[in-house]
Amino acid sequence: MLKLYNTLTRQKEEFRPLKADFVRQYDCGPTVYMYPHIGNMWRFVMSDILRRVLEYNDYQVKQVMNITDVGHLTDEDLAADTGEDKVEAAARREKKTPREIAEFYTQAFLEDLDSLNIQRPHVMSKATEHIPEIIALIQRLEERGYVYRAGNYVVFDISKFPDYAKLSGKNLDELRAGARLEPVEGKKNPFDFALWIVDPEHLMRWESPWGVGYPGWHIECSAMSMKYLGEQLDIHTGGQDNIFPHHENEIAQSEAATGRQFVKYWLHAGFLTVGGKKMSKSKGNLYRLEDLQDRGYTPSAFRYLCLTTHYRKPLNFTWEGLEAAQNALKRLRGFVAAESNSAKNGRTKDAQLQNYRNRFLSAINDDLNTPQALAVVWDLVKAARGGVVAQFTARRVLQEFDEVLGLKLTSVPTQTIPQVIKRLVEEREKHRREDHFDESDQIRQKILESGYTIEDTSKGPKVRKV
Repeated sequence: MLKLYNTLTRQKEEFRPLKADFVRQYDCGPTVYMYPHIGNMWRFVMSDILRRVLEYNDYQVKQVMNITDVGHLTDEDLAADTGEDKVEAAARREKKTPREIAEFYTQAFLEDLDSLNIQRPHVMSKATEHIPEIIALIQRLEERGYVYRAGNYVVFDISKFPDYAKLSGKNLDELRAGARLEPVEGKKNPFDFALWIVDPEHLMRWESPWGVGYPGWHIECSAMSMKYLGEQLDIHTGGQDNIFPHHENEIAQSEAATGRQFVKYWLHAGFLTVGGKKMSKSKGNLYRLEDLQDRGYTPSAFRYLCLTTHYRKPLNFTWEGLEAAQNALKRLRGFVAAESNSAKNGRTKDAQLQNYRNRFLSAINDDLNTPQALAVVWDLVKAARGGVVAQFTARRVLQEFDEVLGLKLTSVPTQTIPQVIKRLVEEREKHRREDHFDESDQIRQKILESGYTIEDTSKGPKVRKV
């Protein structure tokens, strides 16, 4: 029996989908204006584990994830609705078009998904490709009396939705008293939020019944999830920072439009910290997956590290922890690889096998308890090495478990060349093609000093660690 912690009810509940054997899963996706960092990717590993656990329990899953390429503003104050569009700001900074920015960083995100063996959602929907659906949903809310104008803003009136803040449990009066709120002029309540922003000068703009402009961030998820999954979802995921106000606003506008419960189960991943501190660019501890690879760590090692912490708890990233994760994964893969070529000696009773399967299933079905699931994995390895369980049988069962863990346990380990070395090799090849041999030799020396050798072959340069 699968149980999930529901943020809405603040308790662990037995999972019962709206339709037997079919699950509608919606995941808040990235705002594509910068490279994703490991805090982002930790949260998407959680969504991937959820889908894998559902499928392991024989549910058919339809997973949808949005790509926010318009409407997410730089000023993230609870009630601001001000600031510059993040994608547009990046476009100005990098001297590109918003579309070029969105496409570039979307591709970077997809590459990180693939590197971490995160299954791509069945549908990845871009906000800019769903403007008609967004406008139609705002009109629906307007017809029901939930919308008013505040200057250039089309605003949702939370006073018309009595259950506002039921997800977060926040006291708005306390929030208002404790925060320096400077809401948009004309707002009835500082927590009323923008559905559409009239701005004919915005780089991304569309015609609408309220004027030329662009959608607010919150309305996008409701419109796209409803298009692909219907008016009611089984599961909606995100990070804890999404709970208020983003997911709170999604609930309000969706349920106001349909008169039905929007989401049955809300799941939220904990934050990622670095050495116990908040990760931020200003602190110099904002790491990308590429940064880990530059230090010789594989994406799979980071995925293993994610599995060692329960998704609702903070994941404390340290280099020592990542080193331990990589070593553990090497040992696990080594066991699987060694036993794959061994004779099928020893016998294992069905009851023994079923015991490990039951324990693993019990762990993952207890609100995706991956640390406990890994403990079962290592118990099985220990039993196989001790002769209690046939080794070829243990390998087969580990492959079953890996359908959930996604660690590619049967993959042949390959040497990881850091991105910085790869870039030096590419630069050296460019100088060689242009007959700049002095520069080429200097780069070769840098590569050697970094602990790598380079061999020129007819098929191109081959690099390996010394």
